[in-house]
Amino acid sequence: MKVLVIGAGNMGLAYAKALVKSEYLSKDNLMISDTSPEKTVELKKISRFDVYTNLADCLPQADIVFIAVKPYHAGKLLEELKPMMKEDQLAISIMAGVTIQTIKEGLGITKVVRAMPNLPAQIGKGLTSFTASPEVSRLELSTVQKLLDTTGKSVYLDTENDIDASTGISGSGPAYVFYFMQSMMEAASKMGFSDHDSKVLVSQTFEGAVELFNQSDLSPESWMNRVASKGGTTRAALDSMDDNNVKDLIEEAAYAAFNRAVELGK
Repeated sequence: MKVLVIGAGNMGLAYAKALVKSEYLSKDNLMISDTSPEKTVELKKISRFDVYTNLADCLPQADIVFIAVKPYHAGKLLEELKPMMKEDQLAISIMAGVTIQTIKEGLGITKVVRAMPNLPAQIGKGLTSFTASPEVSRLELSTVQKLLDTTGKSVYLDTENDIDASTGISGSGPAYVFYFMQSMMEAASKMGFSDHDSKVLVSQTFEGAVELFNQSDLSPESWMNRVASKGGTTRAALDSMDDNNVKDLIEEAAYAAFNRAVELGK
């Protein structure tokens, strides 16, 4: 099995590095292509995979093609790829909002997987949701999931609408966490803590809370109730968030990302 990753941006390079470290692919079976001369030089220094600038030199060799470019490049790229694609090749797209049908028509193939990774894939802690066209077999889906799991965890979803919805939760989700962290660090700074201490206070608090959650069967609400005693400091903070409708605002933000993903698909 030979895999080609098209696009060496943050996510494309994250997958390429993870794949070549895995037990599923050797260096000789992984190719990566990018149009940027500067990026190509950088990739060749890594020397973990075969690097190409001309798609005609690598695309015909690939069994699986990862398309890891920005969605606004989709039209031009699919048009370029179509004459070189083979009927039995399988495409995995991580282009947000670009539908399976668009990719099938654009490439002239039937086996397409649409995936939505998130940024922690860069450190092997990512979450990738994915779905596939009916022509992708169960065996091929199993192979795809193993490849996606090299950057963390993956979850198969039934429909593309589910993929758009997952964009609003896991795809865009890390930014929500960073937004909350930034707000807490700014509050810590105003309370007189140094930048270093603010970062430690906030980052360790998040890491510890997530680990507690992952190591138990308790819901977030149950953990909040354990921390917040009546009339205490934590309850004062939670009451303030409730009074300011923070929960509703977070939900609205997730739906904003979901709706934007749907718009991109049109």
